[in-house]
Amino acid sequence: MNKLRRKNIQEVIDKLTSLQNDLESLESDVESIQDEEIEYRDNMPENLQGSERYEQADNACDSLETARDGLSDLKDSIDEIISSLEDAAQ
Repeated sequence: MNKLRRKNIQEVIDKLTSLQNDLESLESDVESIQDEEIEYRDNMPENLQGSERYEQADNACDSLETARDGLSDLKDSIDEIISSLEDAAQ
């Protein structure tokens, strides 16, 4: 591989690394929101547990967990892509 292609690969790696940092920040944001929603749900009075309001909060917690897991999976995929690009640049 020539120097120009290696340079181009490095530019792609740098962009992916930046994207990965953004994803980490987003994952942290989603986790904070999820923690707040869990606390809200768990602190509902007993008479509201099992209510529609409780179910909505519970569903929101599940959806936020799915979103957080998706962001984590995306970061893992980017790791694999970066690794493949580094192998290609050798």
